[in-house]
Formats: sequence, C-alpha cells, structure tokens
Amino acid sequence: MTSSRRKSAYLSGLYDGSPFILVIVPFATLFGVLATEAGLNVLEALAFSVVVIAGAAQFTALQLMVEDAPTVIVLISALAVNLRMAMYSASLTPYIGAAPLWQRAICAYVTVDQSYVVGITKFERAPEMTVPQRVAYFIGAVTPVVPLWYAFTFVGALIGTRVPESWALDFAIPICFLAMIAPMFRTAAHVVAALVAVVVALLAAGVPYSLGLIVAGVAGMMAGAQTELWLERRGAAA
Repeated sequence: MTSSRRKSAYLSGLYDGSPFILVIVPFATLFGVLATEAGLNVLEALAFSVVVIAGAAQFTALQLMVEDAPTVIVLISALAVNLRMAMYSASLTPYIGAAPLWQRAICAYVTVDQSYVVGITKFERAPEMTVPQRVAYFIGAVTPVVPLWYAFTFVGALIGTRVPESWALDFAIPICFLAMIAPMFRTAAHVVAALVAVVVALLAAGVPYSLGLIVAGVAGMMAGAQTELWLERRGAAA
C-alpha cells in the first residue's frame, strides 16, 4: 500500500509539473544558443546546466560574461541570484526535512523554481501527505523539467547561431517566470515584495554588471518582510 501511494504521488507530481515542458524546451534551447554565443563549446554549455541547474543564475552569468565582467562579479552575481534556493530549502524543510539523507540530497539538487512552486503549493494544500509521498511528488514534479533542461541545452548549443531570430525563443523566459510567480501572490506581502522589486529593478537598470537586479531582489524581500510584520501587528492589535 505504501509503495502504491508513493507511485500515485509521483504520478501526480509528474502530471502537475508537465505544463512546464512548454516553456522549458525553448528556455533551455535559448540558453544553449546564448552559451555558444558567449564563447562556450557544446560540452561546456551542457556542463554549465548540469552543475548549476538554475536558469536565472545561468543567464545572469552569461550576460556578465558577454559584458566581460570580472570573474568575481560573475560568481557573486550568480550566487546572489541563487540565494533564493536557500529560501526554498528553508520553506521545504518542514515538509521533507525528515526524509533520509540521500533523498534530501536528490531533492536539494533538483530544487528549481518549477519544482518548488509545484511542490510547496501541493504540500500546503494537502497536509495529510506523508514524507515519502511528498518526496515522491517532488521528484515527479521535476521529472519533466530537469532532463529536458539538459537535453535542450545540448540542442541549443549544437545549433548555436543557426537559430533564426524570428523564432523568438526568448519569449519563454518571461512566460516561465510569470507562470511560476502568479500562483504565489497569496498575500499582500507577496504582492508588495514583487512590486517593490520591479520598481527598484527599473530604477537601477543602469547599475553596472546588472547588479541592480540584486539590489531589487533585496529591496523586494525587505519590503515583503516589513509588510508581513505590519500585517501581523495590525492583526494582533485588532
């Protein structure tokens, strides 16, 4: 019975994560193309996706490499963009933190924006799930994402600049992130954080080496946290 429940949870996660295929394919292909344009060969581009496996950080690093930014700036910026993974991990710990170490290691590696959004939404709506079921669901949700991220990074790197501009593969980036963040606007704090980050990002667009994005992210998190504290105090006073 336990095995059948894990299988059912895995298939449920696979189903819920499958819509991301529509954006992961062009997203990964675009990364492969841009990686070759930035001077990486096919194997280097593929290794980049396998090791880092974080689209936003990879695109940030590529952009800075194209701009001939110092290596330390490239590394710091990519790490800063990926700091959200630490927040994802902290958020997931109450749900899968009791899993065996090897399972947590796998979940840590495949914690990406898509698996986190699908997973945390499911876990919050289904508190009755056991830890093995949650792990199975989480792995299922990322199954349509990670292999395709590798495969189409490879495809994009192979075809390189032969992709016509009319294909407009870059449409996948905003669509992917819009699809992920829209369901997360559950409270006023989330909305405030997003709005502040957008405004600051626009104002700081001229900051060298795209560091304005880091400033915007920090400002958004601070605004969201302050909003949440203000709402809690207001609720307590009421």
